[in-house]
Formats: sequence, C-alpha cells, structure tokens
Amino acid sequence: MRVLITGASGKLGAYVIRALSEEHELVLMSRSRPAPEFSMFPWIEGDLASWEDCRRAVAGVEAIQHIGAQPWPTDHPEMKRRAEEEEVAFDATFRTNVLGAYYLMQAAVEADVKTVVMAGSNCALGHGFRISDTPFPISFLPIDETHPTLPEDSYSFSKRAGEDLLASFSRAYGIRTYVTRIAGVCPPERRQQMASEAKPANAWNPWLYCWVGSEDVADAHRLLMEAAHDLPAHDVYFLNADDTTALEPSKELVERFCPALASLAAGLEGHQSLFSCDKLKRAVGWRHRTSWRSLQHHSQSL
Repeated sequence: MRVLITGASGKLGAYVIRALSEEHELVLMSRSRPAPEFSMFPWIEGDLASWEDCRRAVAGVEAIQHIGAQPWPTDHPEMKRRAEEEEVAFDATFRTNVLGAYYLMQAAVEADVKTVVMAGSNCALGHGFRISDTPFPISFLPIDETHPTLPEDSYSFSKRAGEDLLASFSRAYGIRTYVTRIAGVCPPERRQQMASEAKPANAWNPWLYCWVGSEDVADAHRLLMEAAHDLPAHDVYFLNADDTTALEPSKELVERFCPALASLAAGLEGHQSLFSCDKLKRAVGWRHRTSWRSLQHHSQSL
C-alpha cells in the first residue's frame, strides 16, 4: 500500500515510518527534512496549513497516516510568551491542526484515498491545558471513549474537532477514518528518565498520570490502517499504556488527592491506567508492550 506519513521529521513520525517501512511504500511530508535514516523515501517539503502542499503530498497515495500537528496551544494565556519567544504565530495550533486536517481530507477526497489514521490526543477529553479555574469533571473511572468531552483550549479543541471532521468525511465520501487519543508519548530515552527519576506523588496530576510508548503508538496506527475494512467506517480509540506514571497504586492516588472521586476508583487494580484502551484492544488485538517500571527495577538491582 502506498502511504503518506505527515509529520515525518517529528519524533513520533520516525516510529511510524519504521513500523510501516517493511510492508508498505511510503511517502513522507514535513516542513523539515526527515532523518538520514529515511533518505530512501520520497519526501515532500510542505506545510499542513497550505492547501497546495497537501494536494501535492496526497497525490497518488492509498492511505494517510496523519501524524503532523502543532503539539500545544499557541494562544493559551500561559503560553503566549513561549509562542512569542519561539516565533510561533498565535493561531498556529488552529491553523495546523484544524485547517491542516481539513485540507488533508479535502485532498484525500480529490486523490481517492481509502483510509486515514490520525494521531489525535487524549487532550480531546478536555482535562489538560485548562484555562478556567474549573477542574475537569470526571464522570467515571477508568475513562473510556463514552466519557463527556469538555475542552477549553485550542489544542484540546483542535483534537476533538479533528475527530468530528474525519467522521464527517467518512459519512460524506466513504473514506475510512480512525483517530487515536494518544497519551504523553514516551520514546526509550524518556522511559529511562521516568524510571531513574520516579518519586512518590505529592499532588494530583491533572494529566491523570498517563503515558504511552512511541513504539506502541506506531504499532496501533499500523494495525488500524491494515484492519480498516474489518472496522466501522469511522472510530476513535484511546491509546495509552496499561499503567500510570506513578509509583503508588491508582486507587490510592485517587483516594489521597481526589477523595471526592474515591467511589469511582473502587474497581481500579494496582497501577491500572485511569484511561481504558479496551476498545482498541478488541478492535485490532493491540497490546501495550513497552515499560518504564521494568527499567526502574533493573536500575534498582544494579
């Protein structure tokens, strides 16, 4: 299958390229040149916020792995200074993540693309990057795809809007579309850092102690693309590790730092994630294979 991978020069993009390279013909798109490791693949220098760039990239492909994104809200009140320092436009998040996804999907229609798998975010839920003083209301644990979403910031909104955007193209044009709600992506070096720096929790983590291995994300994206014709025309899946980033058992974390939610945590076992990936596991047989805890145990035994 001829597959376009956007965000090919990014950290996650590299793992998706490796996961697909043996079985598929790849075309890469990014604003900067991908790593020399991938020099054998055709590369299209382009910006997702450019309609013409998206058209050039999509021409002739059968599937799209949409990995590229602006990964934080550039217009967030607490991040405007960072955006200015990095010379990123205040509307970069909306343009790249919403307009970019729209351009890519319009180009997909034009090119008769059959399948699109998009890297979304569990931020679509609305628990991260909160702007108001209102805490995110958790209705049940573990959280799954049926939980209400209440995003406040442009990044979280863009990821939630992307889900509905792709669903609309599935309804209208029959393109098979899948969005993964990815947690904090952790490559091997980050997992090693987590293991060596792990400390007891001293406060509630509004990001809900979630993480996922880079390799595991790439594997899920491959499985969804290859199983597309056995799946609903459109769907959304949480994509997180089975455990948390915390040393303490999950039930203990909730009882200590969010006692009002204690009754919701009654069924949590061990270090069980506060997000459920059961839907993804049932759909394509995906399993999370990487670990930071095994690295911690190894370090302690040295």
